[in-house]
Amino acid sequence: MRIIYIDIDTLRADHLGCYGYHRDTSPAIDAIAREGIRLERCYASDTPCLPSRTALTAGRFGIRTGVINHGGVAADPFIEGPDRQFRAQLNEESWVMCLRRAGLKTATVSTFGERHSSLHWYAGYNDVINIGLGGMESAHEVMPEALSWLGRHAARDDWFLHLHLWDPHTPYRAPAAYGEPFAGVAPPTWLTEEVRAAHWAGFGPHGAQEVCGFAPDPEAERRWPRQPQQIRDARDVRRLFDGYDTGIRYADDHVAQLVAALRAAGIYDDTAIIISADHGETLGELGIYADHQTADEFTHRVPMIVRWPGVTDSHAGAALNGLRYQFDVAATVIELVGGKVPSNWDGLGFAAALRAGHDSGREHLILSQGAWTCQRSIRWDRWLCIRTYHDGYHGFPDLMLFDVVTDPHEQHDLAARHPDIVAQALARLDTWHGEMMRQSGHGVDPMWTVLREGGPYHTRGQLPQYLERLQATGRSAGAQRLAAGPLRALSSAFSG
Repeated sequence: MRIIYIDIDTLRADHLGCYGYHRDTSPAIDAIAREGIRLERCYASDTPCLPSRTALTAGRFGIRTGVINHGGVAADPFIEGPDRQFRAQLNEESWVMCLRRAGLKTATVSTFGERHSSLHWYAGYNDVINIGLGGMESAHEVMPEALSWLGRHAARDDWFLHLHLWDPHTPYRAPAAYGEPFAGVAPPTWLTEEVRAAHWAGFGPHGAQEVCGFAPDPEAERRWPRQPQQIRDARDVRRLFDGYDTGIRYADDHVAQLVAALRAAGIYDDTAIIISADHGETLGELGIYADHQTADEFTHRVPMIVRWPGVTDSHAGAALNGLRYQFDVAATVIELVGGKVPSNWDGLGFAAALRAGHDSGREHLILSQGAWTCQRSIRWDRWLCIRTYHDGYHGFPDLMLFDVVTDPHEQHDLAARHPDIVAQALARLDTWHGEMMRQSGHGVDPMWTVLREGGPYHTRGQLPQYLERLQATGRSAGAQRLAAGPLRALSSAFSG
């Protein structure tokens, strides 16, 4: 079996046509979706980038791998200790090693492992192709390498190719010559002037006044003109959505090149294609712009399109609505190639449901974020309940509850109105946490490690200077709130 996994960084499901988006961002991806099955509610268990791909390749939650952050102790897998064998457990039980054991040659075209110093990502790959730009490359630089590998191996059966495209990730970098494909199409309408103005008065990294961090960077805006540094008015709102959507369309054009190459080689009809992402993106939700900082719907929900000849043919174009983790799909791929899912995985295969075109999924999901905030959330039915341990200087309350069906952009916190639903969520979180700690073998929750170290990697050491910026930009109330907030006391509580 030939398998291509197209991994488009920072890709929101709801900004693809096949998931209902009104802009024509993804004609090539949509065509693949019409020939396969689309998972409507698939989520990365841990975000952002490094925790997500670690969970995917390990088939386990970050609380068990040890990786939930982008720096500090919790950016590396747990050390196995004296029971570590000649080959490490992750090397032997990674997703890709399972595919190799099933007889597939494996390759990745990605700079991810180098960008995040996550060399464990490469466990199981025969071929690693890294063009060396650390995630700043565009699809026109990546695709030639993928097509070259494909040209050398197209005639061979039984291979797995992971292809990583970065274009929707900030900074928005589609070439100027690509033009403005969405100039005549309105952006999403939920981000009104009233909403923008409220965000402008707010605070937090990647907010309306600091889209790319803790302060705007005029030099970066000159270098990447599609990337707004502030959301000052409706024109910037459009620039935000146009920049992001153009990145998707640019990646999609190169997916079309890949499809054309498969057809030219005569193997398109015999090649499984999976399209997904490491995480999504908030584009104004929770007051955060162009980043992936929270355990919320738009950071954790990922597209998942599976076109698998002989498996999805009879249900082409269908959507499965069951709640699933991304590593459940990894387990399913192992099943479909005749491999064995490791017994210590949290991922649950559902190959039979995929063949049947119906998946009831999981009862609920637990989602974790540890690089910009420290949060865990519970996603079930119509509800998303977020438990915050460190708010990343956004001023989030400890508990938030959203009805993501009637309030898809998380604008109305219902926690105070529905304490009974919050209690249900917290009971599920407590049960999950107990199960994970019993299975961890380390007796350490990496979330507490992050808190003990002073909080998420991307916020460390930023508060003093950010308080000065808030004062200087007329947001003294926000500065006072952060300066008097519980985060310093919380960090101290975990320092002993």
